[in-house]
Amino acid sequence: MTQERVSPSAIIEQFKKNGVSHVVWLPDTETNFMYSQIIADDDLKLVPICREGESMPIAAGLWIGGKRPVVLIQNTGMFEAGDSIRGMGIDLGIPMVMMVGYRGWTGEGGEMTDSAGVYTEPILNAWGIRYYMVETDEDVHRISEAFEDAEENQTLVACLLGAEYG
Repeated sequence: MTQERVSPSAIIEQFKKNGVSHVVWLPDTETNFMYSQIIADDDLKLVPICREGESMPIAAGLWIGGKRPVVLIQNTGMFEAGDSIRGMGIDLGIPMVMMVGYRGWTGEGGEMTDSAGVYTEPILNAWGIRYYMVETDEDVHRISEAFEDAEENQTLVACLLGAEYG
């Protein structure tokens, strides 16, 4: 049986559909499958960061400057970025989407393969951040739902990128 996967082109199409101008990103094992397609795309500007704590202030600055960024980090990096997520992503009320590589996720009902997966959803819940699961190309429409949610509620919303990528 072949496992369904989410493709970079499907995610990038959602970014474009939602007017994303910049991808603020620290490539990692869960999201690096998109790297070559993002840097090859003339409509998206990659903003590389050195650590995840830089993601929110940079994205907030882009948003204030009239751009539409998306933050792309791994769940372990989301933990590291906690203070900037709280201070910039939540407290400022910026309508933004954070794409989070869900390290440890093996699917609904599956056993986590990494402790990072165990803490991801409880931490998002503790911060009051709504989230949408994206595992296959059939799910990518949830990225648009997340952008709509962020705009409607003027807040940070997350998309969890689960499963293996292809």
